[in-house]
Amino acid sequence: MRSALFDLDGTLLDTAPDFYRIICELAELYQQPTPLYQEIRQVASNGGRAMLTQAFGDQFSRNEESWLNEFLNRYRESPVKDGTLFEGFKEALEWLETQQIPWGVVTNKPRSMTDKVLEQLGLTERCSVSICPDEVKLAKPDPEGILLAIDKISASTAQTLYFGDHVRDIEAGRRAGVKTVACSFGYLAEGEDTASWSADFTLEKSADLKTFLIQHFDQQGSADV
Repeated sequence: MRSALFDLDGTLLDTAPDFYRIICELAELYQQPTPLYQEIRQVASNGGRAMLTQAFGDQFSRNEESWLNEFLNRYRESPVKDGTLFEGFKEALEWLETQQIPWGVVTNKPRSMTDKVLEQLGLTERCSVSICPDEVKLAKPDPEGILLAIDKISASTAQTLYFGDHVRDIEAGRRAGVKTVACSFGYLAEGEDTASWSADFTLEKSADLKTFLIQHFDQQGSADV
């Protein structure tokens, strides 16, 4: 069976605006300079600790646990206010569903946060499978999560595409034996080149996802890989 699996932050969802909103709240709370949005966006795929380090530098290192806990608590309370699907993904997911091609999420985001984000964006019932670190022994770049997702939806590794915006996503997909798609529209560090990741494909614009899927999945139930 064909399937399409996605990383969450920076691939399926543009969640950086919500991360930035909370960073700005912390800047005001702790009387720190407000960082630029792009500074936070480019490290968003690396998690809260990386974003706080980027935003506040040495001040964060001196108050690491308390500031990180405040960030996480605020994010849990309000994970989706400004974030949304990337441009073009609404149409692409609808196309997958009309073709009866299951799609899912394999993320390093904890289950409690993943469920809340998917629910608030109305994706819970549409998503055929979601795998978080809670369900595996090793998170990405280990392939366990991708392989578990494929098993749960009875898909084939040879007919699965995995999309990600970080080198660990591509490594996980490659080790799982699926075709990998580097999403260069995601949360890449300044100057980072997805060509060095050795992905099977590169998707430069999120708006092109539907066209990409149509080109690589035919109508008879096989994958052009």
